[in-house]
Formats: sequence, C-alpha cells, structure tokens
Amino acid sequence: MTAIDGDPAAATGSREPAGPALGAPLTLRGHQAPSRVLFGPHETNLARRRDISDRHVAYYARRAAGGAGVIVTETASVTADDWPYERAPLAADCGPGWAALAEAVRPYGTVVLAGLGHAGGQGSSAYSQSVLWAPSPVADAASRELPAELEQDGIDAIVAGFAAGASLAVEAGLAGVEIDAGPLALLRQFHSGLTNHRGDGYADRLRLTREVLTAVRAAIGAEKVLALRLSCDELAPWAGVTPEQAAEQADALAGLGLLDLLVVVRGGPYSTAAYRPTAHTAPTFNRDLCAAIRATAAGRVAVALQGSVVDVDAAEAALADGVADLVEMTRAQIADPELVAKARAGTPERVRPCLLCNQACRVRDNRNPIVSCVGEPRSGHETEDAPVEGADPRPRAVLVVGGGPAGLEAARVLAGRGHTVTLAEAGERLGGALRTAAVGPGRDRLVLLVDWLAAECARLGVAVELGRTVTAAELDAAEAAGQAVVLATGSVAADRDYPATADAFAPQVVDALSLLAAGPDLLVAGPVVVHDPVGGPVAVGIAEWLAAAGREVALVAPDQVAGTLLSLTGDLAPANTRLAQASVRRELRALVREIGDGHVVLEDVWTGARREIPCAALVDCGHRLPDEALYLARPGTPRAGDCVAPRTALEAVLEGRRRAFDVARRAPARTVPLAAASAGGAR
Repeated sequence: MTAIDGDPAAATGSREPAGPALGAPLTLRGHQAPSRVLFGPHETNLARRRDISDRHVAYYARRAAGGAGVIVTETASVTADDWPYERAPLAADCGPGWAALAEAVRPYGTVVLAGLGHAGGQGSSAYSQSVLWAPSPVADAASRELPAELEQDGIDAIVAGFAAGASLAVEAGLAGVEIDAGPLALLRQFHSGLTNHRGDGYADRLRLTREVLTAVRAAIGAEKVLALRLSCDELAPWAGVTPEQAAEQADALAGLGLLDLLVVVRGGPYSTAAYRPTAHTAPTFNRDLCAAIRATAAGRVAVALQGSVVDVDAAEAALADGVADLVEMTRAQIADPELVAKARAGTPERVRPCLLCNQACRVRDNRNPIVSCVGEPRSGHETEDAPVEGADPRPRAVLVVGGGPAGLEAARVLAGRGHTVTLAEAGERLGGALRTAAVGPGRDRLVLLVDWLAAECARLGVAVELGRTVTAAELDAAEAAGQAVVLATGSVAADRDYPATADAFAPQVVDALSLLAAGPDLLVAGPVVVHDPVGGPVAVGIAEWLAAAGREVALVAPDQVAGTLLSLTGDLAPANTRLAQASVRRELRALVREIGDGHVVLEDVWTGARREIPCAALVDCGHRLPDEALYLARPGTPRAGDCVAPRTALEAVLEGRRRAFDVARRAPARTVPLAAASAGGAR
C-alpha cells in the first residue's frame, strides 16, 4: 500500500500559494515523485513499429526535465491480438524503449510507470486481422464490430500478458505500472453492465480486475508501484458504471492492499469523447467525482484528479482542497513541458496555455499524425526540431510585419535568441484571426494563446507598433539597412459570387471573420444561413453563437453530418448534440447555389436536386485567401502563416518559428528566396 506524504493542505490547514503544492513531493511505495503532477498515458504515434521508440524517450524526458512527478507511458497492449490503433505499443516489444526511458529520466527523479492495457471490443481488427475479444458479444458503439465472448483460456492469456508486461517493465528499470480500466479498456468492459452480460463467474464484474492486479503485484514484487486508471462514470446510467457503483468498486479494489495509485476518469463506450473533451466542457470537470472516490479510498491509495486539468491555479486548488493527492495535467504539459518548473519558480503566468482544442494532441485517426500542440509545435518532434532556447551568434535587427500568431511567434523566438525585434501590426490589437475567432461557446480559450504570445513578446522587449501599415518601400529601406524582414500579414476574405435570381433582393452576405469581429448586430433581421463548405469548427461555433443570441439559424454543409472535421478533435457527436439542443436546423448534403429574394437555393451534392430555404443574411465560412499584396510587391521575402495559405493556428505558429530560425541562418545583409530559406533547421 502506498505512503501518502507531503500533503500541503494537511501540513498547513490552508491553501498554499501557486507553486509549492504542485511542487511538493509524493511518495508512492517508497518511490518519491518530485512533484504532484502526472503526465498521463495517451496516443502519440511516436512508435516506429509497436515499440517505445527514441521519439517516445525524448518526448517523456522533456516532461521529466520540466518537473513532471509521475509519467505513465503510452498504454501498451498485453497480448499481440490486441491492436487498438496502428502504432499502438505492444508490451512484449517495449523492453528496450522502457530501459532507455528509465535511464533518460534518472537525473530528474521522475517516477515512470508503464501503461498496460487491453482494448477488448474497442480495439481494431484492421491491424491484427483477428477477432476482437470482449466480456460479451456486444457490438462496439463506434466501430459497430461484434466481438467474440472471451473464454477461460483467453482470459488466462490476458492475465498472463499483464503479468509478463509488468515484469518486463520493472526489469527495464521503471518504477512500476499502471493498469488501464478506463474508457477504452477491456477491464472497464467487464466492470460495466453495458458490455458484461455473462452468466459465469465473471458476472462478478471485478473478478478479472482482481485477478490482473494480483498477478501483476506478484510479478513486480512488493517494492514497485501499481496504479489503476478507473472509469468511475460511464455517463450511461441505464446500465453503465455510475459514480455510486464506482465508489463501491474503488472501495473493494483499494481494500485488496495491492494498489498505490488510483486515477479517477470518466467515459465508456457511448462517451469516449468525455475522457479528454474540448473546451466545450469546463476544465477540472471530474473534481466532484474525484473527491467522492478519494473519500471512499480513505487514504489507502493515492488518488489522482484527471479531466482537463490545464490551469495551474485550478490544479493547486484541487490539491489544497483535498480533492486529490496529485493532478494529471497531460495536455497542459504537451502545451508546456516546463509547467511544473515555471510554477515552482513563482511564474505560473509564463506557462504556455492549453487551449483544450484537441487539434494536434488527439491523434487517433487514419492519418497517423505525430502528437503535437498548436502552441508548442516542438512537442512530439523533440528528436527533429531544435529548441527555441539559446542565443544566436550574430544578433540582427528584424522587422516582423503582422501581429497574428505567426508574427507573434516569430517575434518571440527571435527576441528570445537575442535579436532586436520590431513588430508592426496594421490593426489596433494583436492576435489576428485567432483573436477574432475566439468568440462563442467553447472558443473563448483560443485567445489565451495570443495573449500569452503578446505577453512573452513584451517580456522579451519586442517593440510593438500598432496601427502601422508597412509599405514595399519600407521593406526596401529595411533591407538596405541590414534589417531582416518576416511577413505574417494574414488573410483576406475570398470573393463569394453567388448567382442571383432575376428578381433577387439579395440577402446580406457576410464573411465569417467580419461577423465575429463586429458581433451579431452586423446582421440584418431575419433567418440566418451559415454556409460551411469546409466542415470545420468555425461554422459550428458561429451557428451556436448566433442561436444563443436569439437568431433563427440554418447550418448548410455538403457532408452527411455537420462539422465533419470535428471528428478529429473528438467533438463531432457533442457538437451535433449542441446544435440540436440550440434548435439550429442542419441542411446537409447541400451547397448554396443561388440567392434570391428572402431565400437561398441549395443543391443536393448527390442528386443535384434544388430547394429553397428562407434567408435574410448568409454567413460564409468558406476558405479565406492569403493577404499577399506586400509579398507580391517584394517576392522572396520570408513569410509565415495565413499569408502563405490560410490554415490553422498550428501551421501559423510552426511557420513563424521556422522563419525565426531562418533569420538566424541568413547573412546580415543578404536576401534569400523563401524556398531556400525553408530548408533545414526547425521543422
């Protein structure tokens, strides 16, 4: 059983100031974690095959260096026929990687646990090309694939697989293991009435978990850490695990005397997106659930709070209030690997914010992207991209044109590396399109990134000139004076030529960003049509925003479902639920083809059939175009972000950083074409 010490709330009887609580040590079965911040298991696509690769090692070691107290590696399958996604690690192949990781984090004292699991009926047969196994033949809600019912020999093999994986992990030098009984886990499927319909001894829903924990404890011995990630609310009260049932389960499992750490999570087969949701769900959403489970555990195990814990103050409050013994801040440490170090230093305001956007850190999709972060694109690419910290040998004067995320990141990196930077922004505020788009439900956190970038630029001495429109002649003057230039001029609205019928009294047509900048009063009275040929988050957010303002809204999209790209962030089903609850009418498989007097004409993308819907104002959420007037006046000038091609904040920040590295490589008075300037260095 674990020893829980160093509790800041218990020691003082009151809340500690920001920093010390997160930085307080925690002892887990004789292993002292240097802080109370956990970096939890998550898909990364960093594996070379099914291993823990050198990319994993660099990724985790960076968080250990930044102060993470406990790291749980990406969950590895304990049997070869379990293959939940293409690059999912396999425990039998992870020994060398786990050993390399143990060595890499040794200087920091971080407690590293190997994540072990089995996806059961929520796996994928696409990679294993074998049947899925589950407690009962209940089709998965997402894949619709029907698994086979596990028989005793299969159960025995899984228990043995957990023990073998655990033994391999501790032999590699790790401090212990975490067993997965979370939203995508076979063990949770046994815990739940949704998926366990058995009539044999495993109708006792905790039996398999007890067997696994017993076997793993025997395999790792009495001195290693054993943790359990436990889904404590499947959000399906008609048959799933409820908080009340989870309290009973936690009590029973804590009473075994085998566990040292319990991570409280939520989610099940109908609610996997609830595990790590977007900003539409308030941060620290599991706070009450965790507090109840911790009360049930009654000090027998340490308890971790999980659930969009992304802000230092909220994490400190959870510890000080006795909600948990440690906090899982996974996405927050993807956004800023130095989160704990900055909190310890008394500068939590310098922690790069997590936007809870899931745009780059949620990577279980068929493109197999590497885990990363829109605000910190080096995350996941530690073996390829140079750190931005450091000083360049030949500092220069640099003019950055444009104060959106691309320009701000270029200015921040350049100033941090010793250059003298002037940032010229034509508007009256910094932030560009990202600040403008930070409007409406679940989108307000977007502004945190540009606020952070602006604050860092101010701290580093960047001279910001608002309301300054730079001309081509000024670019020439800068070059003549030996000043480097980076263009980050953003985007402009594209022309939308909707043919009008002969008797048309055309509805008002407004570009999405223009509307967001001006507010709903920009629109004339009457029904609003939000046209979304892209399928991204902007149109869904605008539709929700306008509906909340009392407008009658129809969302027109060419896809089978509104906001189809939200499937990549885990927000697709929740977004469509919100649209329905807001009474937003969804006109699907359709594109706007004509506008007429008080209506628009929609065309079915499959059949070509046309129909009319009422419209007083149309909000166009189609692609924008690069603002390249200044670039075309002086071709070859280094540029970044939307003025190259309007995309997401990730590309803007990444390219702003790349251009900053390009400046450092350029001779002081030499102009290099963009193609040459883009080669090598930072990704």
